[in-house]
Amino acid sequence: MRRRLSTSAHHEEMEKANGKSPPSRLCFLATLAAMFWIMIFYFHFTVLSSNPISIPEQSVPFPSISSKSQRISEAYEALGLPKMMAKPKPKPSDLSLWTIMCKFTSNASLGPPLENVEGVFSNTGWYATNQFAVDVIFNNRMKQYECLTKDSFIAAAIFVPFYAGFDIARYLWGYNISVRDAASLELVDWLMKRPEWSVMGGMDHFLVAGRITWDFRRLTDSETDWGNKLLFLPAAKNMSMLVVESSPWNANDFGIPYPTYFHPARDAEVFIWQDRMRKLERKYLFSFAGVPLPDNPQSIRGQIIDQCKRSKVCKLLECDFGESKCHSPSSIMQMFQSSLFCLQPQGDSYTRRSAFDSMLAGCIPVFFHPGSAYIQYTWHLPRNYSTYSVFIPEDDIRKRNISIEERLTKIPPDVVEIMRETVISLIPGLIYADPRSKMETLKDAFDVAVQAVNDKVTKIRRDIIEGHRDEDFIEENSWKYALLEDGHRPVGPHEWDPFFSKPKDGKGDSHTSSAEAAKNSWKNEQRSQMSFARIFTIIWCYEKLP
Repeated sequence: MRRRLSTSAHHEEMEKANGKSPPSRLCFLATLAAMFWIMIFYFHFTVLSSNPISIPEQSVPFPSISSKSQRISEAYEALGLPKMMAKPKPKPSDLSLWTIMCKFTSNASLGPPLENVEGVFSNTGWYATNQFAVDVIFNNRMKQYECLTKDSFIAAAIFVPFYAGFDIARYLWGYNISVRDAASLELVDWLMKRPEWSVMGGMDHFLVAGRITWDFRRLTDSETDWGNKLLFLPAAKNMSMLVVESSPWNANDFGIPYPTYFHPARDAEVFIWQDRMRKLERKYLFSFAGVPLPDNPQSIRGQIIDQCKRSKVCKLLECDFGESKCHSPSSIMQMFQSSLFCLQPQGDSYTRRSAFDSMLAGCIPVFFHPGSAYIQYTWHLPRNYSTYSVFIPEDDIRKRNISIEERLTKIPPDVVEIMRETVISLIPGLIYADPRSKMETLKDAFDVAVQAVNDKVTKIRRDIIEGHRDEDFIEENSWKYALLEDGHRPVGPHEWDPFFSKPKDGKGDSHTSSAEAAKNSWKNEQRSQMSFARIFTIIWCYEKLP
């Protein structure tokens, strides 16, 4: 549990200390106390255990836990979330050379189909999906969710169909903070006026932003600071925001997988793919796709590339910003399919889409920082990371120049086989199914995330009803709570503390600010898109968004 619960007014009244009164008033107070407890028991056993009833907006009920099931409310979609917030349409002056290509919004935002010329993919379900398209993919999947309801008062949680990632992507560079914050402020103002919000103060609300959290965590109102302040708005701190990279030190965002290129429509497509990955012959011990980061002195990418070049059992795809096989989904997946282990050092920020592409190929990921996966995707990956991955601390490479090849060679073949099977078994929960179809039995990344949100909100609701509060919760330790099994337990010193020392003056363990990491990620994202597209005039396609 990562959140510190806000206490509602009626609970605060219940917790007030009883003061001493003169003896002459004892009978009067006893009568009041009896009436009070009669009302409490009536409310608990009659109101909370009954089905929700229609009441005026001024008096919003606090529904029971048992009435919730797995329903998700689409009330805001039905009400018509202000269109300029849900699907912003820029003016011609807003258009930029750096914006997302129209073609990436095709096929329910999965992108154009990938041709299987080299036989790397299966015959169906493969698309050139943009790594930051989760906003729309998730929204489209939500429309197919079997437990969707327009009645927010019988829902486990309330989905806010706001394209937060698409909104900020337009304004990340060259716009003042008023422009960057406008839609977020309008959204929050609109939500707080809704009766649905007043039930739990927004703690049952969630939205999806298909970008890294640092794009929404501007620390100051300085024009030079990066991103907007959506996740720092007081109201937003009560909501849950699902992002492809979350903050280790905050409790209102949660990591969900980057989209891969595979979006199956049926269970059979997944089973066939998994079976194929099991049977592949993998001629390389390990592989890496990436580019050195010379501007970041703490990056170990240069050393990883050097080791790979010297090894006869390593496959390297060097990525530049021109014509490169790194921008070819076929080349990337072919490399991962031919490797036992895939190296996944930090990118411009903690995480990389490449980690999910490699696991989709049945390649065992090798991480060098716990922020790259272990504390990020606790809903989708096993907490026991050694079952599906290898962890080599960055300092082992940076300071001790440990041989990656030697480290991986020491893992017994039978253990490698078990780890690979674990990775392959995780595939269904790491991919996003085609939103236009529905898989029969398998749960994809969307299903896993929605279930986790349901469980989280149900736990919050139960704690409020029962008057439980986590007085010892420390938000800066959010990454530690994410590693715990369900239930509150104290957290103390952890072996990963050096990796997550709280940034001060904009500096963290990598001696670079989160904002700078976000800037670099954004610039490289745009360069990759430009190289992949090989065009120079790109426009937004919000009109085509669902």
